[in-house]
Amino acid sequence: MRSPVFFSYPKPWAPEQMTFIDAVSEYLKVRGFEPRTLGVTDYDMDAPLRAIRRLMLESNGIVTVALRRIHIASGIAKRLNEDGRLEDSAVDDRWLSTPWAHIELAMAYQLGLPILIFRERGVIADGVLEPGIVGVYVPAVDLTQDIETYFASPEWTQPIGQWEGRVRRVIERKGLPPELY
Repeated sequence: MRSPVFFSYPKPWAPEQMTFIDAVSEYLKVRGFEPRTLGVTDYDMDAPLRAIRRLMLESNGIVTVALRRIHIASGIAKRLNEDGRLEDSAVDDRWLSTPWAHIELAMAYQLGLPILIFRERGVIADGVLEPGIVGVYVPAVDLTQDIETYFASPEWTQPIGQWEGRVRRVIERKGLPPELY
């Protein structure tokens, strides 16, 4: 029996995105996990946040792929500089992912689930996609490269290996009785 994990990603719109999502899903299955995604493998008539929470409570970890969704051809970001003054910074030819990538990751973090995040190259690393925010490495994946080559690289093998170990510890700990002292 496979162990359920929450698999979070926006609906792919480009062939290379679908190829990557399918490859990650298949990888997880081969490794003994059951990737579960609301609206893909599981359906619920409740409000999405309730359905996501219920699905996460049944899961032992989360994998999020922050795919490109919204293109910013030309824009300006307002940021505070080191002196505390507001300054403009150009944001050209960059992408945003879906807000659900942030929402679902934050929910998983609050539940204490092991987190693994992949960000498609070009997606702005803000919110929970910023390095260090949830305490894990967030690689920027070039989806135009060969999947087999990427899956053989340390950028894939090391984070996924660490995540798998954490998920397997969750599975083991769920079976232990509570400790009174």
